[in-house]
Amino acid sequence: MTFEELNSMITSLSSNPNLDFFVAGYSTLGNPIYAVHLGTYEGKQILIEAGIHAREYPSTLVAIGMIEYMTTQTLDGGVYVIPLSNPDGVKIVLDGLDFLTCQKLREFLLNVNDNNLDFSQWKANAMAVDLNVNFDALWGEGTQNVFCPAPGNFVGYYPESEREVRALIDFSYRVQPDLTLSLHTKGDVIYYGFELLTAEELERDRILAEYISTINGYIPTKTVGSVGGYSDWASEYLKVPAFTIELAPATAPTPVPLEYVQPAIEKNKDVPSLLLKKLNENQGE
Repeated sequence: MTFEELNSMITSLSSNPNLDFFVAGYSTLGNPIYAVHLGTYEGKQILIEAGIHAREYPSTLVAIGMIEYMTTQTLDGGVYVIPLSNPDGVKIVLDGLDFLTCQKLREFLLNVNDNNLDFSQWKANAMAVDLNVNFDALWGEGTQNVFCPAPGNFVGYYPESEREVRALIDFSYRVQPDLTLSLHTKGDVIYYGFELLTAEELERDRILAEYISTINGYIPTKTVGSVGGYSDWASEYLKVPAFTIELAPATAPTPVPLEYVQPAIEKNKDVPSLLLKKLNENQGE
């Protein structure tokens, strides 16, 4: 798969009359970060983001499949989806560095990748920053964080330094979701429970994680030692339930082969609509 093919799958969604398609922001290299909205703008809203780790681009394909499925459903509220949060990084993984016109940037990225032209394991953006540890939510306190440019886990030089992170934050503040889902690979796990949550908030999220598990069969797991991600930020600043769903079995190779995409779509396609119903039920209690 090439980046052009993946991007075309996203932009082709714009022709579907059952959703709204727009640009949520732009990447460091100027690539659009697309978003869609399904359902109504009234009532509870869920925000789904995928593709924030470059090598986890199959999560983008799962998000696209979920979008296509949701256009055939009646939603009790609305769902925003950002299928590809890190377009620059995914382009590097799929296409290599030849597309870059800046020789110094090519040399920098090649050096960070230990002079290896194979970028299939790259998690970061075009600045060698791991976007999912760049949010100002216990920034730099993760057990796997590194503090120098790297293919993954580099927190950046300061919190929210990256254009993609700021785009996600600005978009989230604009739409004010009631719950967020971050799609990653891999592990068949539902992570919940940012470290700064109150006991009441943690219990709320545990119950919802267990509910998600009844839909997709993944294992609810309390997050330990992982901070600075979008779910952590949403928990702290939006004060809403926020979950990271790890698609595909832990035994799958990295990047996850495309044969795992359709099974992940089937397991997760009803998660947003059923969560909307659950949120509405909880509101009525």
